[in-house]
Amino acid sequence: MITGKNYIGSKISAEGKTTYTTINPKLNIENEWQFTEATESEVDAAAQLAAEAFEVYKHKSDEERATFLRAIGEEIEALGQQLIDTYTTESGLPEGRAMGERGRTIGQLNAFASLLEQGDWVQATIDHGNPERTPAPKPDLRKMQIATGPVAVFGASNFPFAFSTAGGDTASALAAGCPVVVKSHPMHAATGELVSSAIIKAAQKTGIPDGVFSNLNSKGIAVGEQLVKHPAIKGVGFTGSIKAGKALVALGANREEPIPVYAEMGSINPVVILPEALKVNGESWAQKYAGSINLGAGQFCTNPGLILGIEGEELETFGKNLAAHLGEQPAHCMLHPNIQSAYESGKQTMLDAAGTEVLAVTLEAEGANDGKPALVKVTGDDFLANTKLHAEVFGPFSMLVSCTSKAQLLEVLNALEGQLTGSLIAETSEVVAYTDVIDALRSRVGRILFNGVPTGVEVCPAMHHGGPFPSTSDAKFTSVGNDAIYRWVRPVSYQDWPQELLPDALKEENPLGILRKVDGNYSKA
Repeated sequence: MITGKNYIGSKISAEGKTTYTTINPKLNIENEWQFTEATESEVDAAAQLAAEAFEVYKHKSDEERATFLRAIGEEIEALGQQLIDTYTTESGLPEGRAMGERGRTIGQLNAFASLLEQGDWVQATIDHGNPERTPAPKPDLRKMQIATGPVAVFGASNFPFAFSTAGGDTASALAAGCPVVVKSHPMHAATGELVSSAIIKAAQKTGIPDGVFSNLNSKGIAVGEQLVKHPAIKGVGFTGSIKAGKALVALGANREEPIPVYAEMGSINPVVILPEALKVNGESWAQKYAGSINLGAGQFCTNPGLILGIEGEELETFGKNLAAHLGEQPAHCMLHPNIQSAYESGKQTMLDAAGTEVLAVTLEAEGANDGKPALVKVTGDDFLANTKLHAEVFGPFSMLVSCTSKAQLLEVLNALEGQLTGSLIAETSEVVAYTDVIDALRSRVGRILFNGVPTGVEVCPAMHHGGPFPSTSDAKFTSVGNDAIYRWVRPVSYQDWPQELLPDALKEENPLGILRKVDGNYSKA
């Protein structure tokens, strides 16, 4: 049942007087549910309860936390069609997307459970002491990762499951041993409440302390600001705009005790398409990229918003083909009116910019919140002269930049800010002549693709979903894949401790049977 109230641990609370509704973007009407904005006292209660729960939860074994994560997945699955229907009602996304994203979310939870069951994630490192060493004895040192404390997670609008209430930030934090307080996204608050109920039920079934998870409703910025500034919170996960992300990073840095804010923000994901590839397969690439630009109404953080090539007949033909294929694409419903309005405003700014040639623009759409695809073309000179052309337009939009030469292509790449992804479309035979271009592209991104489209993020250990600022606030960390856990932990060294007092991961006999680095060599002995 959807109550519209906040979860303070397992307690349902609605102290405030401010209420709001979500929107059905397909029908462009308000949904029937009313949600109560969390008050200052409720935010404080959730954070304090998380801090109390942490003192118990951090001592739970990897196996216990793994059981909890798997139970969350089971409870999400048990919500059945009600969860799917609520998701589609609040997001405008189709049922197939909802089911796929639910599967990904459960898969992420199970992946972290498997990581915990394996046990190696703690990065146990042992350097044996040598009391006979001269001129000074060598101490016995043993190091491992430990949880940092309660984490605040901001639900993302574009992935109501996979990057929200029980998404990657929450799953990785819970895996690390950190309680989570979620600030639910206001546009899918009902979806968030249902998922929250599943997490609470899983905690109760598996003996996890109350307060390990809370969910707070909020339409404005006050709740989020209070959470980030609360002394009980030790880290923050955020996916959203550059403006909001930078504000949260500043809040975290300016606390009396600064904390890390891991923010995924903006990215235009440059694609470099080389001449020979256009000669051999230009039409096929035009078709593939038209689909990628419009996938999910362009509401992916990896959407290809910038395509770079060297002027010539091949690039000219590619631009016409891409425009034709994009023009055939239907306009899809966007997540909510605010996103649709921001998209139309950003798109219009690009269409009106000096030097812009409009190659494709959809003028009509069925729904009021449909995102109408568009493609523009500019010269390398104009792109370099106007940094406003470098901005992200979040939606089904892309810009083709025609560079005069390889030298200008390099200049354009070097002028870009940090990005999540960069793609190279090329024939293998021409790559050797563009190694400097590849190097420039790699220096700007967290993931570099060869002959593919960037939309779609595989959840696996080798995935890095992060990149240089401003795509993320810290390029060293990922929000997708097993390594996401390392945002919520810190290393601690034990020096000269008695064996019986050491954590199991660091005991000499290795009772957990995990892979450890011992005196410079990896071993399970």
